[in-house]
Amino acid sequence: MKYIFGTFTVPERKGEKPDKQMKRHNEKTGLRKRIFDIIQIGNKEDLPSRVFDYFIVTVIILNILIAFLDTFDELSPLYHLFTIVEIFTIAVFIIEYSLRIWTSDYLFPECSKSRSVFKFLFSFDGIVDLLTILPFFFLDGFIVFRMLRVVRIFRLFKVNAQYDSFNVITNVLSEKKNQIASSVFIIFTLMLASSIGMYGAEHEVQPDVYKNAFSGIWWSVSALLTVGYGDIYPVTVAGKIMGILTAFLGVGVVAIPTGIISAGFVEQYTKKQNDSVRFNDIKEVGEILVTDENKLCGMTINEVKDMYEIKIYVLIRDDLTVIPADNVVLKNKDILIVNTKRLIKK
Repeated sequence: MKYIFGTFTVPERKGEKPDKQMKRHNEKTGLRKRIFDIIQIGNKEDLPSRVFDYFIVTVIILNILIAFLDTFDELSPLYHLFTIVEIFTIAVFIIEYSLRIWTSDYLFPECSKSRSVFKFLFSFDGIVDLLTILPFFFLDGFIVFRMLRVVRIFRLFKVNAQYDSFNVITNVLSEKKNQIASSVFIIFTLMLASSIGMYGAEHEVQPDVYKNAFSGIWWSVSALLTVGYGDIYPVTVAGKIMGILTAFLGVGVVAIPTGIISAGFVEQYTKKQNDSVRFNDIKEVGEILVTDENKLCGMTINEVKDMYEIKIYVLIRDDLTVIPADNVVLKNKDILIVNTKRLIKK
């Protein structure tokens, strides 16, 4: 394995002249790009971006709180105030939604403008944003639109996305999706088997309670996933034996996905604690010194990676080693630890 350390010059992008590179870079630094950087989540070094993050989180929580308080008849004298606050929060959501559509080509740079708008509209964030705006305009209409009140709670996913630590949940569910799906299938199979078995054992004795196999679904769910509610219960010996077995199996099947998710959390936090950069399969490693001369100052990590087609593993700033998040803005005298076959040694 070969390691090469030293200071490297920034190579020109293949097939592209330097002036065209600068023109391409300047096109990204206009008003739309600035707005995109602000409304995107979590650039800790950009004060307007951090202020916007806290502001939108506050508005989301305020909107959810108003929806909750609006259900109390005792607070009817404050309904007028609730309406004003709700109008304000919805106006913020509409503005944010419009800005995200306007800057969607920066979110999906590999797509055309129209294609990027389409991808955002049908993305999870785009659908949640839209569904949390619609209820305000259709609450007094058909019952189906009144039911859209419920989707306001999905705004909390936007709060969740504001913090990297909460994203561990998403990573765990994504990495363990196959195991979780298998455990859910086992739970469903046991639930179906126990409901059919309970129907066979109890139908003749309790025909009004266990009318068909589906009647046992409620009992099997409450027995498998909780301790039962007592509204439906077996009275025969066979039914009680099956109930005991189902309760014991329920403890086991609930423990399976719990263990999978717990193990996933341990793995994720272990990864964060350990060095995120490993050089086991890197053939060439080099340094790029960020200076005014090579035009890298002011660019983000993501822009450098896209423009020069390099992998950036570590950012060294002063005496600190920084994880190179895509939205980190480079400063003069920063050192990038990179890997690419196109590095040119001085």
